Amino acid sequence: MSTVKLTIDNRPVEAPAGATILEAARSAGIKIPTLCAWPEIHHTPGACRVCMTEVEGQRSLIAACVFPVSEGMVVRTNTEKVRKARKMVVELLLANHPQECNFCVRNGSCELQKAAEFVGLKEVRFPCTEFPQKEKIIDRSSPSIVRDNRKCIECHRCVTVCDQIQTVSVLTPAFRGSAVKVTPAFDLPLIASNCVACGQCILACPVGALYEKDDVDAVWAALQDPAKHVIVQEAPAIRAALGEEFGMPPGSLVTGKMTAALRRLGFDKVFDTNFTADLTIIEEGNELLKRVKEGGTLPMITSCSPGWIKFCEHFYPDLLPHLSTCKSPQQMFGALAKTYYAEFAGIDPKNIVSVSIMPCTAKKFEAQRPEMAASGYRDVDYVLTTRELGRMIREAGIDFENLADEDYDAPMGEYTGAGTIFGATGGVMEAALRTVYAVVTGGNLPNLDITPVRGLEGVKEATVKVGALGDVNVAVAHGLGNARKLLDKIREGKADYAFIEVMCCPGGCIAGGGEPIPTNNDIRLKRSAALYADDGKVQKNRQSHENESVKKLYDKFLKEPLGHKSHDLLHTHYTKRGTEMPHGQGR
Repeated sequence: MSTVKLTIDNRPVEAPAGATILEAARSAGIKIPTLCAWPEIHHTPGACRVCMTEVEGQRSLIAACVFPVSEGMVVRTNTEKVRKARKMVVELLLANHPQECNFCVRNGSCELQKAAEFVGLKEVRFPCTEFPQKEKIIDRSSPSIVRDNRKCIECHRCVTVCDQIQTVSVLTPAFRGSAVKVTPAFDLPLIASNCVACGQCILACPVGALYEKDDVDAVWAALQDPAKHVIVQEAPAIRAALGEEFGMPPGSLVTGKMTAALRRLGFDKVFDTNFTADLTIIEEGNELLKRVKEGGTLPMITSCSPGWIKFCEHFYPDLLPHLSTCKSPQQMFGALAKTYYAEFAGIDPKNIVSVSIMPCTAKKFEAQRPEMAASGYRDVDYVLTTRELGRMIREAGIDFENLADEDYDAPMGEYTGAGTIFGATGGVMEAALRTVYAVVTGGNLPNLDITPVRGLEGVKEATVKVGALGDVNVAVAHGLGNARKLLDKIREGKADYAFIEVMCCPGGCIAGGGEPIPTNNDIRLKRSAALYADDGKVQKNRQSHENESVKKLYDKFLKEPLGHKSHDLLHTHYTKRGTEMPHGQGR
């Protein structure tokens, strides 16, 4: 790779040809404030203008995030002219921004707040009334995501991540001048669009213009109702991320502290979604073997990720038969909570409130799907994100870091290492292959660590020899843009796979739209490493079929995988939604 030499603030810097001034400065440890540039996206619109710098020979100030470096360039990032310009830009942004910092969901993690501190802003001289105000309507139509255009600073990061990474292209700039805003096509509410509710736009947003639909008050009300028996499940990814809400390093494994905190919040029973992750593998693995042996639709594709399911329903409805009919672990747990657990505990299911803690905003949408009530009751009543749980724990005054570890409750608290790695991209595939191999051969894989399906490469492939089945080709995709690549191969008849795992969010559930902010690749890797450590070093059993509580569930209640009761409670169907349009043409 060719490089160029330049000078930034009187310091010699060498940077790759084509790099921006911002990238060159960062590589040299020189900080330049910005609100629109984001490492997760490749295209930066240069919209915020907070990163202005002086470049020798240029007549005006230059936006560092879009201007490429050149040989011999001389850049100054800290002149009086630059400081005044940056301060004015941030002041104008704040002048047209609601003064709600104290109770904004992003208070403390707001990049606009940090930019104001960086530039040394001490007052906003322009009253909001002197500037055209954005519409006061807040879009709460989605069960997952709230859009507050009053707080939008037009950085377009959400637009870029929705289009470039997720290839859904729901959000787009509309109108002109002071009326410009980011909105779905035709200025429709979010629920009327093809939004898959993944929440990656929330992680991209530097302010509080996008955030999860908050269900904390409803859960508090249930906990305080003496007539209700409130139980809770937590997804595998939560234990690797919740600590960040309390200042702990990314990748801290806080399983025991999380369990203790949930009991102190008042939940009657603390169970684990990992229990039904193991159950999902039993059902899904047997479904795959049945399709292989009986000539069913292949490749079979996982159905754990609700954002991915909604994406397929919107954009690839012809491929719905490829999806596993298994409900997600969240919904399997909810169905069993109102049946198996109700019977076990002798509690009327109408008095059970089922709460889940998820890394995913799309789980809120999934819980409200009409088909998710096979028991006669809603499978899952309320879904809280990792961030919402963090807020509840802080509100309750719980000293999270100093909690002593506690264990889960029976009968739905036991899990294996296979269940815990569901939270990382490739984890479902790895867990499934461990059990499918055992079912077919009667023995264990020579090495339970199937490393080719791990990591952050967009599409991963592996071939595993599974006894009489021979070579089984599998693929893993995370992020919907990568999923498109595999789906297009299926349409073209070029997908020589038996099984495909798709996770909606880049990195898998450990980077879901409800996870702590910030989330980036370094943090993704640390959270994933925590889950793999739980699998390889903490859990005694590493294969789903070794879960003794799942065995008891089949013996006493379900009877057999893919049986009548399993079919009624644990499996579902999918729905064609909307109209497909080619990526990039708007929807």
